[in-house]
Formats: sequence, C-alpha cells, structure tokens
Amino acid sequence: MGLFSLFTKEIAIDLGTANTIIIYNDKVVVDEPSIVAIERNTGKIIAVGKRAMMMHGKTHENIKTIRPLRDGVIADFQSAEYMIRELIKMIFPRKTMFPPALKMVICIPSGITEVEERAVKDSAEQAGAKEVKLIHEPMAAAIGIGIDVLEPTGNMVIDIGGGTSEIAVIALGGIVNNKSIRVAGDDFTYDIQEYMRKQHNIKIGERTAERIKIEVGAAITDLENPPEDHPVHGRDMLTGIPKEITVNYAEIANALDKSISKIEAAVLNALEMTPPELSADIYRTGIYLAGGGSMLRGLDKRLHLKTKLPIHVAEDPLRAVARGTGIALKNFDKFTFLIK
Repeated sequence: MGLFSLFTKEIAIDLGTANTIIIYNDKVVVDEPSIVAIERNTGKIIAVGKRAMMMHGKTHENIKTIRPLRDGVIADFQSAEYMIRELIKMIFPRKTMFPPALKMVICIPSGITEVEERAVKDSAEQAGAKEVKLIHEPMAAAIGIGIDVLEPTGNMVIDIGGGTSEIAVIALGGIVNNKSIRVAGDDFTYDIQEYMRKQHNIKIGERTAERIKIEVGAAITDLENPPEDHPVHGRDMLTGIPKEITVNYAEIANALDKSISKIEAAVLNALEMTPPELSADIYRTGIYLAGGGSMLRGLDKRLHLKTKLPIHVAEDPLRAVARGTGIALKNFDKFTFLIK
C-alpha cells in the first residue's frame, strides 16, 4: 500500500435535485436536502442541507436560499461546489496535515449533456476530488435494487427523483434504451401548490406542499388503506389572513394526475423501443421502481394497470441509487460502464 492510497478516501455521492446522499465505508454518512443559504451582500454561505432547508421560504431580504441543482443537473455551479465541499466536511471534519485525497463516484441523469456532465466533474474536483467517475442513475438504481446488471437479461428500472424520472432497460452492463424526462417529485410539489391556489384559494409554500405530498400524496383515487385527511395551513388569497383547510388523498391524486400521465407515457414509449428478446425478459421480470417519487401511494398499482406488468418497489427507494453508487465505487475497476 503506497503512501497515496493510505490517505485516499473513497466516497459515493447521489447528487440529487432534492437530496444529496453520501456513502463512505458502505454506510450512509450524509443525507441532506440539496440546498444552501447565502448572505446576499457578501455572497457568504451561512448554511447547507437541513439547516438551510429550515430557512427556505422564511428568509429576510439579506438571506436567500439556493437549490444548486435543477432537473437533475447543476444550475448554480458555485453553490453546488460549496455544497459538496461542506457536505464532505461533515464526514471528515478534522483539519489534518495531509487532507485526504478523495476518490468519488457520482451518479448523474442518463439524459444529461456533455456540458452538464463536465459541470458535475468540475464541481467535484473544485470541492477536493482527485479522481471522479460518473454512473448513470438508472444503472445505479438497478445495482442498488440488487439486479445483476452484467447478466444478459433485460430489466426495466424507473427512478423517479426530485428533478428527473429515469426510465431505462438494462442488460449486459449497459443501458439498452432509456428515457429521461424532467417530470418528477418537484413537479408533484408544484402541482400541489397550484391545486391549493386554484381549488382552495390558499397560497402555500414549497415545504408545506412537500409535507402534503408525504402525508396524503397518492397516484390513484381508490386506495385500499387511505391515509387520514391532512390539515393545511397557508395564506387566504382573498383576505390575506392565514387559514387552515383539510385535504384528502383523492384530491391530491387528481392534482398529480397530469404529471403521472407524462411518466406513464414515457414508460410506454421506452417499452415500445425495447428489442423483442429483452421485452420477453421484462414480461417475466417486471418493472422495478426506485427514487422518492416511487413512494407515492398507489403508483405501483397505477403502472400495473397501464402496463399489465408486475411492478416491484425497491426496499428503500430513497437510497437505492446511493446504495448502487456505493457498490459501483467498490467495483471501480470491474464495472467498465463507469464514465471516466
């Protein structure tokens, strides 16, 4: 073991639009919202992750919150770099004489451009990485779910994140065909805000809409075990006074219908483009769901009704991609599909 390898730390990062998860030594060591809070006058960053999220939508004019990623790609390079740097500090807080040389595997959407890919690598290098490899999200999700991606069997994976939904057919360590659409969890949140505004004349913030999505979010209006109705607090658009209303899951299912239909259309499109031999495999193996969006109540049932295929939701959908990225990190040289 050389001196360099002694100081090398290997980390896997799921750099998401909504959350960033970091894996080190096979363990999730960081799971924080992808957000930073900045002082407007000085440009100084005052908080990242959960602390910045608590300020989101509540700041005064001298503080602004920025989400460095939009639609799965870096929208604000500087704050992305700072966020990665600060999140890494959570794992290696001590200042040492020899700071660790970081080797990273980061997952990216499959529909990303070369320029967007470069931005991810650059921001990781600026944040202290000595070696960076990238992996496409659907591939990471498949590995995290436990699929043997090197087998000659076709598997379909749908990863519904915050910024993008990735639909891919995987076989022999490669993505045979894929569809990456910019309709995902953030759109569900926006749909809920719009629904509240139009149907209830109440204005709610992003965090409140996110809460509604978690508490009563659904993809169908006839759930077997429906959640209880949820109280919502916001501002009455007519009087300007804060008020409370109650919403039920069926309302939210209607609010999300358009966005879910777009995901369904992309799934059908990906199935149409699949070579017949792999279609036969998918008929047997079904479709695997991962990502936070796959936790929407009844989504598996809705996709089953649409495709007539078995639908399997990953065990820990929020962390499937991160887990797969961590496994890819351990197989740095075995998995040739990692992007240099």
